[in-house]
Amino acid sequence: MNYNLNKKARLTGIFYLLVIILAGFSQGYVRGMIFIPDDPLATLTNINSSEGLFRLGLVSDLLAFMIDAVISILLYQLLKPVNSTLAAIASVFRLLAHPAIASLNLLNHYLALVAADPSGPMSALGTAQQEVWAIIFMNAHNAGYLLAGAFFGIHCLLLGILLYRSPLFPKVFGILMVIAAGGYLIETFGNFIFPGNQLVLATIVGFSAAIGEVSFTLYLLFKGSRKTKESIIEH
Repeated sequence: MNYNLNKKARLTGIFYLLVIILAGFSQGYVRGMIFIPDDPLATLTNINSSEGLFRLGLVSDLLAFMIDAVISILLYQLLKPVNSTLAAIASVFRLLAHPAIASLNLLNHYLALVAADPSGPMSALGTAQQEVWAIIFMNAHNAGYLLAGAFFGIHCLLLGILLYRSPLFPKVFGILMVIAAGGYLIETFGNFIFPGNQLVLATIVGFSAAIGEVSFTLYLLFKGSRKTKESIIEH
């Protein structure tokens, strides 16, 4: 019984690592390189000159969000013995954050590609209008990403509480996940309430997510879960 539980924990770690790699590639590398918030012309040029990479970023994100739906269920199964209601709420917030909100938000990523296409339907409007619409869609995508981050922040907060209470994992990961939650929530609400501080807020969430999510992922991969009497009884 405990062997199956440990196997499930390691599987969760594998999926979590894939999400980190895929989402990090699309958000950190692809959009980070192509989207220049204060330069519509540069953004338009980058999209057209790196169309294949831009499309790959969309696919990479979509795969990450699909995998995240699986992670949500696996985490629920691992942590429901702690508090089934809290685990279910945490699972719902994760499902809303990425498989729902962030997946639909990819439409803005795609529409930016359509707007920038030199031979597409918006090319008749002229380059100046294409620049405007491409940057509007990219900004809309960024706003959608932040909205998803608010839901994910609540998920991380609840996950941190569950991890802290669970006999399966060291309590430190619960604390680190709460810190990650704070980073996501600070980034989302900070950008909407105090615009113009994107770089600072992105640094905060990058650091907090790294120490929280990455450390927990590595633990799942290499350790799985603790072997406890409670886990044997409850699973």
